Amino acid sequence: MTQANHPSKYVVREYLERRSQDVQPPPTPEEIRRQLGWGLMMYDQKMSAGDRL
Repeated sequence: MTQANHPSKYVVREYLERRSQDVQPPPTPEEIRRQLGWGLMMYDQKMSAGDRL
C-alpha cells in the first residue's frame, strides 16, 4: 500500500509564484510533483498492523 506525501501550502505557493513568472510552457504533472517533492511513500502494512495490537 502507498501513502501520499503532500507538500505544504507554502511550498506550493512559492512554486506557483515562480511558475507564474516563467515564459516556458508548463511542465508535466510528474515534473511538478517531482519539483514539489510530492511523491508516494511505500507503506508497510505489516508493520502498521502490529502497531494496532
